[in-house]
Amino acid sequence: MPFVDAQSALIVIGGTIAATFVCQKLNNVLAGFQLFMQALFDKTRPVDDLVPLIIHLAAKARKEGLVSLEGETIEDPFMARGVRLGVDGLSPDIIKVTLSSELQALKARHESGQAIWKFMSATAPSMGLIGTIIGLVQMLQNLDDPDSIGPAMAVALLTTLYGAILAFIIFGPIAEKLSNRTSDEVSAKKLAIVGVESILKGDNTMVIQSKLEAFLSPAEREKLHEES
Repeated sequence: MPFVDAQSALIVIGGTIAATFVCQKLNNVLAGFQLFMQALFDKTRPVDDLVPLIIHLAAKARKEGLVSLEGETIEDPFMARGVRLGVDGLSPDIIKVTLSSELQALKARHESGQAIWKFMSATAPSMGLIGTIIGLVQMLQNLDDPDSIGPAMAVALLTTLYGAILAFIIFGPIAEKLSNRTSDEVSAKKLAIVGVESILKGDNTMVIQSKLEAFLSPAEREKLHEES
């Protein structure tokens, strides 16, 4: 209980959220808060799972033609979109530009959401400092009343503590994890772009695999070779 103070929490949490709403558009802030669940649960498909799928699609396309891929079940929506555009007759270059533009838009959306958490991580300690100053002012104004010094000092110290906890244990790690999630998703989508382009150009499966292995770590490459 000595570490629980409603006034300190209101200053830090309320002040940080209020500053965030002032800094960003309402829709951006709400979208940023929704990313919290993405930080907790990783729904990104592992990159090494995409390689066997691409090789399978490439082998089938070389054997039966691109039209045969129309009935294939592709769980990755991004790759499915690229394959579908290829089946519809678009050139590999146009498809690559289309998917790359979609990837850039995805990165921009993710970075906008991450900016919310990074801003709150930077703002929380400042709000803690503001709370500390408020507590010190209250304490200095009531030095003749010993009973008021304790609560005022608690506000002064706990706001700094709350600001540090929010910044370095909650907001900062969430922003970093979201950034890592984006890096993983971007890597998977770049691999998908290379794979779709290779499928549409009719590359040999061995050539495709060598291209895709550039996106894999040594452990992932070893796992792929063991499974193949």
